[in-house]
Amino acid sequence: MKVFVAGATGAIGTQLIPQLTAAGHDVIAMTRSPATTDALQALGARPVVADALDPDAVARAVAETEPEVILHQLTALKGDPGLRDMRHPDRFGAMTNRLRTEGTDHLLAAGRAVGIRRFIAQSVVALGTYARTGGPVKTEDDPPDLDLPAKGRSGADAVRYLEDAVGGIEGAEGLVLRYGAFYGPGTGVSADPEALLTKAIRKRRFPIIGGGGGVWSLVHIEDAASATVAAVDHGGPGIDNVVDDEPAPVGEWLPFLAEQLGAKKPMRVPRFVARLLAGEAPVWAMTEVRGASNAKAKRELGWPPRWPSCVRSGSRSPTACSAA
Repeated sequence: MKVFVAGATGAIGTQLIPQLTAAGHDVIAMTRSPATTDALQALGARPVVADALDPDAVARAVAETEPEVILHQLTALKGDPGLRDMRHPDRFGAMTNRLRTEGTDHLLAAGRAVGIRRFIAQSVVALGTYARTGGPVKTEDDPPDLDLPAKGRSGADAVRYLEDAVGGIEGAEGLVLRYGAFYGPGTGVSADPEALLTKAIRKRRFPIIGGGGGVWSLVHIEDAASATVAAVDHGGPGIDNVVDDEPAPVGEWLPFLAEQLGAKKPMRVPRFVARLLAGEAPVWAMTEVRGASNAKAKRELGWPPRWPSCVRSGSRSPTACSAA
């Protein structure tokens, strides 16, 4: 099919294009910068230049290429906030929030105008996705967390806006993929010594807060891409968690990752100290957040993750969390 990728130059976009072309799809890759068109062509895509926040430009790009499927992978999360900077997550995520609201609206309107078959959008398993009550692992049917700190609410609101908008699309199937935290090539956690979180972990600037009981769902970037390719042809409308098989507490996966990276054990910071430095949101993320089950995505997408676990049985090798 003809597949339009918005956010083609991001970490997952650059993984998606080769996998989509290998599956036989005709890939159109939207980029804001003309300087990236050669790189996109080298990956096998036909580049189009448009600013995702310009509705006329988006409408023109989609109308000229007439895709059957749109993949919405737009974010603006380059750079990594330090612990002190996390006091203002609304500032760090402001552009991504616009892409998940305004950008979503522009892509949906353009897609409806050309009669797309399917619209697939990136969401996340993060603070706010699932209520911080009950068991450690949640399914797509579990309720969201509505009790968030004011400074962490804008990002969760933008994600919910995207999910509601995609779920309500008329005349096409809308599918939301809730990705776990990425690791692997091109992400903040990889074997690249310059990867942002890798550097922070090696310098012991990514501590465990409190007991580290927050359960995180992780996913290798290549697995996230392969699930997205599967979603082009499979799965019904709705929401799927795209995560690995075994969500793990921060207190378990972070020390293991540090070991794989040849770093010292992460420091431990009491909750009250972290709250003073960074605010409530990262404290909750490190101590109370819930993970997600991938059973629905595996069943409906026919998707087996190549890296089923980052830290547990059968995965304790240098290529697991560090993705060498």
